[in-house]
Amino acid sequence: MRTIILLTVSNIFMTFAWYGHLKFRNSPLWIAILVSWLIAFVEYCFQVPANRIGSYQFSTAQLKTIQEVITLVVFSVFSVTYLREQVRWNYVVAFGLIVGAVFFMFREG
Repeated sequence: MRTIILLTVSNIFMTFAWYGHLKFRNSPLWIAILVSWLIAFVEYCFQVPANRIGSYQFSTAQLKTIQEVITLVVFSVFSVTYLREQVRWNYVVAFGLIVGAVFFMFREG
């Protein structure tokens, strides 16, 4: 559970580092880059321990799959609440297919 929490916090910071500056397109690019790097540093402070701790319980493929699902959930919430974008039916279908991939990633045998 600790891994999931750390990865979620990490992904919140990562999403802001990668996409948060899109709300401030009039600011100079160098400021967007600098702020993004500062946010990304904080993101790594959660991501590295998450993967280190998680590696005792999950394979690296499973860790990456968990991280991708968390990324999509965090990004979906971010894009709707922060960037005010619409959720479309094809996004929901694509997310459902990814959930199917998670099922097979964690299936034994």
